[in-house]
Amino acid sequence: MAQPRVIVIGAGPAGVRAAQTLLAAGVRPTVIDEGSMAGGQIYRRQPPGFTRSYDTLYGPEADKARAVHRDFDALAGRVDYRPETLAWALRENTLHVMHGGVAEALEFDALILATGATDRLIPMRGWTLPGCFSLGGAQIALKAQGCAIGARPVFMGTGPLLYLVAYQYLKAGAKPVAVLDTSPAAAQRAAFPRLLARPALALRGAAMRLRLQLAGVRIENGVEPVAIEGDEGVAGVRYRKVRGGEEALSCDAVGLGYHLRSETQLADLAECEFVFDETIAQWKPWTDADGRSSRPDVVIAGDGARVLGADAAEAAGRLAALAVLADCGLQDTAAERARLRKVLGRMERFRQGLAQAFPWPAHLARAVEDDVVVCRCEEITAGTLRAVSQEKGAPELNRAKALSRVGMGRCQGRYCGHAAAEILAGSRGCPLKDVGRLRGQAPVKPLSLATVGAQAQPD
Repeated sequence: MAQPRVIVIGAGPAGVRAAQTLLAAGVRPTVIDEGSMAGGQIYRRQPPGFTRSYDTLYGPEADKARAVHRDFDALAGRVDYRPETLAWALRENTLHVMHGGVAEALEFDALILATGATDRLIPMRGWTLPGCFSLGGAQIALKAQGCAIGARPVFMGTGPLLYLVAYQYLKAGAKPVAVLDTSPAAAQRAAFPRLLARPALALRGAAMRLRLQLAGVRIENGVEPVAIEGDEGVAGVRYRKVRGGEEALSCDAVGLGYHLRSETQLADLAECEFVFDETIAQWKPWTDADGRSSRPDVVIAGDGARVLGADAAEAAGRLAALAVLADCGLQDTAAERARLRKVLGRMERFRQGLAQAFPWPAHLARAVEDDVVVCRCEEITAGTLRAVSQEKGAPELNRAKALSRVGMGRCQGRYCGHAAAEILAGSRGCPLKDVGRLRGQAPVKPLSLATVGAQAQPD
């Protein structure tokens, strides 16, 4: 029997464990990675020549980061690893990739999508100013570039990443001015029983918050962001306090983020079925307990299916690979898959606790002022979106895209899509689910006009 052609997209925790599991069973996968080195966003490596320790870079996650890096490096020469390679289109059983300006088509029998997640954002006045970053962008600056977004940053939004990034900046010597959380403290206290599904992680988050407070970082819950202020760049923020009244803080940078959103464009191009998750108000690819999508040869692992964090991504990557092996008739993996399902079930309870503790503030997205830019790529304002809904009758998000160009830019709606959907739903007075989601289009990320096709090599 010929060895199945398996492609793994992504070399974060999920992709690394999937590749490792496949290779252990005798299957040599192709691993497509946009990064120059494996690790993904959570375990992003520092550039060559930098010598910061694992403890400095990753804190309490140092041992896990070291293990992911070490284990993938040990696969060198035994997997077809393609770093700095973009998977930009998918049609039937062919994946289109690009490396160094050269495009290539790769055929597959099974595809594992370990595409991870990106920041979920809400536009606000001033968010286009230089010095305003997403939380993920602030992390990349620290880990991969060895610099901070500012000497006196404010971090604003909600979710555990908000506190993690603030803590990482504190450790790096760029003490944050404040952490401004839109979620009320009462919600976080009410969610604590669910968060105890992973007690060590819950306590670690509480410890980070305490260390920030002991260092003199202002932490406020239940805030309502008003504006980021400045002329040539970020100079301060304004927000409403939970008990009323407006507050202004001076700062030289802002990190924004409201949880994460799964990277789903390739799943969309594969024509996988999507379902709406009410707990997080997001569309996500449907998967079974092992990660199989509605398409038999596409399995989705890690944050690309459900944002459960790095530990869960490792388990999901193994599970996805075992599902592929079972479906190809190469291994009887039922017992191990059952064990991994139990692990992910516990982590799913923790995810539900996080959704309760740090709720998506839909009301803030729906209240964005008319003159505020929502789609940064195409400079589409909230007012334009409301106009195409009310005056041109756009019933759902893709029609609004056709009429306004929202989501047609370089990011393909990654940063504006969720907020645009909320604004459209608010304007139409309907549930968020009813306005749908932006459909993925190839190329999922920009390609240079100079991109050329790979030349066939003579036998």
